Amino acid sequence: MNTEQSIAHPLLDARELVKHFPVRGGGRVHAVDNVSFHINESETLALVGESGCGKSTTGRLALKLLAPTSGSVHWQGERIDALDDAAMRPYRRKLQAVFQDPYSSLNPRLRAIDIVAEPIRNFENLPEAAIRDRVAALFERVGLRPDQLVKYPYEFSGGQRQRLGIARALAPKPKLIVCDEPVSALDVSVQAQVINLLMDLQDELGLSFLFIAHDLAVVEHISHRVAVMYLGKIVETGDRHAVFSDPQHPYTEALLSAVPLPDPEAERKRVILAGDVPSPIEPPPGCRFHTRCPYAIERCRIEEPLMKEIRPGHLAACHLRPAGGVQAESP
Repeated sequence: MNTEQSIAHPLLDARELVKHFPVRGGGRVHAVDNVSFHINESETLALVGESGCGKSTTGRLALKLLAPTSGSVHWQGERIDALDDAAMRPYRRKLQAVFQDPYSSLNPRLRAIDIVAEPIRNFENLPEAAIRDRVAALFERVGLRPDQLVKYPYEFSGGQRQRLGIARALAPKPKLIVCDEPVSALDVSVQAQVINLLMDLQDELGLSFLFIAHDLAVVEHISHRVAVMYLGKIVETGDRHAVFSDPQHPYTEALLSAVPLPDPEAERKRVILAGDVPSPIEPPPGCRFHTRCPYAIERCRIEEPLMKEIRPGHLAACHLRPAGGVQAESP
């Protein structure tokens, strides 16, 4: 089932995505299991969760860098996951990415001007002078200097490299950018600058973002809606304010309780999760979170919970949270 209310032709619509990777010697890694979400125009959907929960794989499925085991991806109502390379080419321009490690995602043999110019040359037939002017304008827009056009990636700082990666993503004039942990490798002060840059670009260009992150403080600042992922599944999704102020899944509650507070004297009830994340090769039966959930009941161990609408636009997959938000049973 879809994890969110269906809407008419969102910009990107992922439906019941599944991605399993075979393991040598038998078995499969259940990286993504029945994940559905949509992204509207000029909107940021944040996909959050622990490392290894399937966030980045989901982003690669949305970009068609990976083929899904099952499920589908639609762009403004048109299915794109089954397209061949030639048919997919017009959509490549509309879908771009900014990666976690800005250094490893940049070609060290190319100067900055050629890194940003490459997607322009791929999709447009422009004179080199016009391409150079466009690249120079992109440099200025992301906060880089004109004299840096001829530099190589190793000559930039970490924050400057990420700005370079953003300029490259903007070059073909996309509609949606998948940002895969774009600030996690940066200093805190630089993180704020890059996040503010992305928000300014969204306002000016009408961009949409799939923002993959584990830092909920960053997510609260940039997102419009939030989808919380655990062991290959989305367990809660909704408006940012609703999810942060009144989480409906125990895993979301635990994640939020770990966010540092700016007031050192403020008190907060921490939710300490026992044990480790189960193996994605052999996910537990029932609710995948039941092995660590402080509220788990017998039903959680045998029956997988379905996504239910707690309030308009706010959904969670928890047996203790039926429709209407009234707790069903006591642990």
